[in-house]
Amino acid sequence: MPERPTAIAELGPHDEPPRKILVVDDAPMFREIETVFLGRTGQIFTACDGTDALIVAQRERPDLVLTDLSMRQMDGDELCRQIRHDPDLRRVPVIIVTSGRSPEEHERAVRAGADDVIEKPLNRISLLQVVHRFLRLTVRGLERVPLETEVRLSAAGSETWAWSRNVSRGGMFVEADSALEPDTEIEVEFAVPETSLLVQPTARVVWRRPPRDELRPGMGLQFLKLDREAAQWLEQYVYELANPVAQRDSAPAL
Repeated sequence: MPERPTAIAELGPHDEPPRKILVVDDAPMFREIETVFLGRTGQIFTACDGTDALIVAQRERPDLVLTDLSMRQMDGDELCRQIRHDPDLRRVPVIIVTSGRSPEEHERAVRAGADDVIEKPLNRISLLQVVHRFLRLTVRGLERVPLETEVRLSAAGSETWAWSRNVSRGGMFVEADSALEPDTEIEVEFAVPETSLLVQPTARVVWRRPPRDELRPGMGLQFLKLDREAAQWLEQYVYELANPVAQRDSAPAL
């Protein structure tokens, strides 16, 4: 059964109503951890699977849904699809939490329409940053930072080289001699500058920039399969460039 919302402080006359966050996980421990992490962010509602979550979402109209990917009944990716097909809920940001054990989990979440994908173990500061960003912004999109490096693209037996200009935790923008059609799925490979890490996700073209003036054609790529090591590097890299003077919380991840 859907669970009751957590208690919130009584509002003053000039306070805004608290933002509603729906936390979905079939493991009580993880629901409790996420509720504690997000307790000061808004009013937390919880559900133990996707079926119960839909009932809560349709009743409460949450401002954000944080759901586990794999659950005993309706999984998080199917919940995300159901939300995307509901005219009253389709604009609600959905963040899917994976175990991080395989790149295929990341792909499942992306193909379902998740606005962001994060991995267990959850870090309180990282989770708060992701949630606050979606609650604060009216335009969706993950934060991008500069990254200039050579990128190999492979599709349908052909190979081409491109040059990346920026990257987010969910994708990258590259320039090439010719841009591929949107929805084209490709294999991507690039070496992380000044490290031995080779990032090799699969991706799809989500938009393209035609050549104009002195600009080369460009493509916006969305990562599909993404392994844990690459995901962790992307999170760290984007965080450090976007927050150059900030310090990470020293508390251990749970």
